[in-house]
Amino acid sequence: MIDAHCHILPGRDDGVQTMDEALEMAQKAVASGITHILCTPHHNNGYFNNKSSDVIVAVAQLQEQLTAAEIPLILFEGQEVRLSDDLMALYHQGQLLGTDLEDRYMLVELPSDDIPDYTFGVFQELLEGGITPVIVHPERHDFFVSDPNQLVPFLRMGVLTQMTAPSYTGQFGKTIEKTAELMLEHGMIHMLASDAHNITTRPFLLREAYEKLEENFGVEKVNKFERTAKAVINGDRVIPGRFRQVQKRFFGLF
Repeated sequence: MIDAHCHILPGRDDGVQTMDEALEMAQKAVASGITHILCTPHHNNGYFNNKSSDVIVAVAQLQEQLTAAEIPLILFEGQEVRLSDDLMALYHQGQLLGTDLEDRYMLVELPSDDIPDYTFGVFQELLEGGITPVIVHPERHDFFVSDPNQLVPFLRMGVLTQMTAPSYTGQFGKTIEKTAELMLEHGMIHMLASDAHNITTRPFLLREAYEKLEENFGVEKVNKFERTAKAVINGDRVIPGRFRQVQKRFFGLF
């Protein structure tokens, strides 16, 4: 399995803090069937700044330790970039990393309380520059929980979405779990990732999420999500599936 969102780099953000913890987390990842991880420390979110050059060095250091410990896990450099109105300027300054070497995709975290007016403009700039934004964990964002259809305009633009595996398996509560199920049912999600921060309170649960996905939607859905994760890492083309709006009767779930 490929995990395209993980806070395994030690001491970079609110993920693991020491190299020993990172190695233990890597062992847990391998034991759960994960073979590749995109390292995505928070950047530009008001608390943590992890510029591209710093991330590249940190990933190389951790990969060296994994090799020495004979832990068969391959790491890639990335970021969880907080949306800001100067995102393209930061990119042109060389501060930002995409998920792939050609920067065809970028993980973007929206502000937690609302969707700024400039969001569509920034996303359009990215798309026109050949970068597809991937909205991370929309199922955990209050704006989309209150009305999943507010994700539709972004989907129509060609923006991709990535769901947090523990959201789907219930670790964030019933409301978020139901939102996750609803978004999946209506084709609003394109891939799963762990967004793991540690092995206790924020573990991987990616395998468990895929098992639930197969049970509810079939193996082809699992295969498609796995292909999308691989494409996002490789910079290959992703063809989003069809999506549909949620009927208002479902909102009673919330």
